[in-house]
Amino acid sequence: MTVLDTRALNRATLARQLLLERADVPVLDAVAHLCGLQAQEPQEPFVGLWSRVRAFDPAGLSDLLTGRGVVRMHLMRRTVHLVTADDALAWRARHDGMLRQRVLGVYGRELAGVDLDELAAAGREVLADGEPRSMTGLARALAGRWPATGPRALGEMLLAALVPVVQLPPRGLWRTTAGVRTTLLSSWLGREIDPPAPPGRDPVGEALVRRYLAAFGPASTADLRAWSGLAGLPAAVAAIRDELVVFRDERGRRLWDLPDAPRPDADTPAPVRFLPAFDNALLGYDDRSRIVDDAHRGLSVAGERVVLVDGRVAATWSVPADTVTVTPLRRLSRAERVAVTEQGQAVAALLGDGDRVRVAAH
Repeated sequence: MTVLDTRALNRATLARQLLLERADVPVLDAVAHLCGLQAQEPQEPFVGLWSRVRAFDPAGLSDLLTGRGVVRMHLMRRTVHLVTADDALAWRARHDGMLRQRVLGVYGRELAGVDLDELAAAGREVLADGEPRSMTGLARALAGRWPATGPRALGEMLLAALVPVVQLPPRGLWRTTAGVRTTLLSSWLGREIDPPAPPGRDPVGEALVRRYLAAFGPASTADLRAWSGLAGLPAAVAAIRDELVVFRDERGRRLWDLPDAPRPDADTPAPVRFLPAFDNALLGYDDRSRIVDDAHRGLSVAGERVVLVDGRVAATWSVPADTVTVTPLRRLSRAERVAVTEQGQAVAALLGDGDRVRVAAH
């Protein structure tokens, strides 16, 4: 069985994530290929797509949000993701059990004794009038029926798990600050959510495996679980085993992949890339060693924006006082500092903060 070393896995990841070379594709196609972008910080997907799509125009993504081609909703890992409308409808039911369990993991004590089916029905009844509501507003509308349960617990269970909803524009639009207002997913898109599969079948899980491997592979079943939060995907992998190829990493772990997916030579040059907070190029794996050193693994979870140099996390970046400030995690060569500065100027221009860049010493 072929062994793929860390550098080979790195280059495969960069190619799948559109980070080895910016892609000449419509923004909607990029969002679909990437299986969505994590988006609890509303402006971050713009940076993520700018780093991946050639000639990216932020207005195009805003237009997709207002035009209902993409939506913002709780999905993978119970985090807010920006996904295509088609994927939202196809995937939401498969995530239902995971979303419930994750909310219960946080608010289970407060929700003890609450009939979740009754709560879901009450929430849908309130939302059925089409009036956008905040989590606080929805929870207050229902608090009289569950006076012993905190409004936060009611709101989180309803809007993150029980009732499929979307976060409405203007939240998530380019250079716009707005609170969270929600409405029913099916009402917003004018289409019904795909129903759950019959017992014993998992076509959505099998499709998710294929889509994940196209955007993140080669990868293990643990990586699949880390990205999606879903149980049962090893069975989906087994169901499509004949469609897949298998490798091992340097630690002997089994990695699955699509036979014709790109696996570039390990010596392929990798350009500097500025990634947004919570980018799935990092968060999409259980074993992130292909792209970040273990010592810095927590940066992505903490919401730090990172810089890839030679394909790996080598710095963090922020924009205090209208200056893109890069803080290296290792010593950068002269050529690397020049490349980081040039790309920093480009991201500063995207953000509208001129071209001021400061690369700190290490």
